[in-house]
Amino acid sequence: MKLIKTSLTGLLLCICGALSAQGTPLPTTTSPDSTMAVGMAEEGALNKRDQPSMLEIGISPYYSWLSGDVTSKGGFGGGIHLRKSLDHLFSLRVDGVFAVSKGDDETGDNSNNRRFETNWLSGTGYGVVTLNNFTFKGDIRNMNLFMMAGAGGNFYATEFQCNGNVRGNGCASNPNGSPFEEGRNGEIDQSFRTHAAFGTGINFRINERFNIGAEYQVYVPFGNRADLVDGYDDGDFRDVQHVAGIALNFNIGNPNTHTEPRYWTNAFTPVKEDIATLNRRVDEVTTDTDNDGIADAVDQEPNTPAGATVDSRGRTLDSDSDGVPDFRDKEPFFPPRVGEVVDADGVVVERIDAPLSEDEVQTMIDNSLSTAMSERDQKDITRINTPGGAIYLPMLYFPLNGSNIQYEDYGMLASIARVLDANPGMRLIVRGYTDRTGDMEYNQKLSYRRALNVINHLVDNFSIARDRLILQYRGEDEAIVPLDRSRVNRRVEFLTGVPDAQEDPAPEGVEVPEGN
Repeated sequence: MKLIKTSLTGLLLCICGALSAQGTPLPTTTSPDSTMAVGMAEEGALNKRDQPSMLEIGISPYYSWLSGDVTSKGGFGGGIHLRKSLDHLFSLRVDGVFAVSKGDDETGDNSNNRRFETNWLSGTGYGVVTLNNFTFKGDIRNMNLFMMAGAGGNFYATEFQCNGNVRGNGCASNPNGSPFEEGRNGEIDQSFRTHAAFGTGINFRINERFNIGAEYQVYVPFGNRADLVDGYDDGDFRDVQHVAGIALNFNIGNPNTHTEPRYWTNAFTPVKEDIATLNRRVDEVTTDTDNDGIADAVDQEPNTPAGATVDSRGRTLDSDSDGVPDFRDKEPFFPPRVGEVVDADGVVVERIDAPLSEDEVQTMIDNSLSTAMSERDQKDITRINTPGGAIYLPMLYFPLNGSNIQYEDYGMLASIARVLDANPGMRLIVRGYTDRTGDMEYNQKLSYRRALNVINHLVDNFSIARDRLILQYRGEDEAIVPLDRSRVNRRVEFLTGVPDAQEDPAPEGVEVPEGN
């Protein structure tokens, strides 16, 4: 029994030494690495999920019993363990257990009675898996259901009553057995043996530092003494030691630098946090406070009035440079000539009705090109150059899924008609686009209808010859702004200076009115 007490005391001292090292301050050092580590800790630079986890220590009073050749009467014991999480599902655990088990088969015949008392001392290493952390729902678990398996070593010593069936281990070798003296008169001395171990348990979280639970462990011994734990070798299988009881568990570590053991946290929580962060970033990038079709991230005028026409940087357009922004200008694309004055609505007060000469038109085009090229680095583009030719403003914009010309665009189309009337040799490409909502086939038809409605308006209201207007459509293929529902992408553009331009055939399934 002295050896048992000495071994148990040594095990407890080892575990207490390991615990005392948890949270011990690092020695003072002036090395760059240590200074950086301290600085990061003070600034809280480490993400919580990247911090090491706390170490769990548990103490347990046990009820013990032995499955063997003698009816068990139960016993008592105690244990202590250390548990360290590897991740949200798996952890390692080291257990030390001392248990006293008793048994008694009373027969009425003292010489054939069987009684025993066994002192069991063991150390076991376990691999532990958390069973209730495979679901997506929830974040902090209030319950931890686990199973574990492992192996270790044990010392046990048994005192038992000799009878006629037992030889050796202090029992007299005679056919009649030996008399029962003081309850027990046989003894199995302790020696080291190995065992396999299995266990299960359930813990309930009280707070970040403490939880309480119930657990059960079973030890299956190996070796030539595997069926002598109760002192008798009468069965067909080895004796098995059991313990069950409550566990009081404490998490050791600095909460500022260590997280709660990860088996208390949902395994999917980091994934959900990443998704939420990504959603927030997407919202930040795509938010359009003033609903002008330009995200706030690139909008240089984030508070433009509702309905204002803006460029690709969200700045209010003044296409004809008359000092009246397009959204208030009734003639936004008709610049005043020298000597002409415009009113508050951008309309020339006293018109000089002389038609534009080819030189004046060319000058307007050259000025637009010069402006676009000079501001190209800032992407302030009122004229867009493509492999197919030069696209220049004005543009018409359409509501979502709409192809009808809006009333506020009539003045702009009147200005286009005036330019065409003044320059009979000019031909225009009228090209329609859509945003990225809807499927491609639908968008092709929608962009075609937008361009066709603009052409019909110019022909019907201003008698522009149909063969001077070349209908083309591009659907969603050439979006200006990479947003699905951007108003800037729902447009009709006018192009010129494209030699040998051909009209696009109508999409399949679209009925073309006569004369188009």
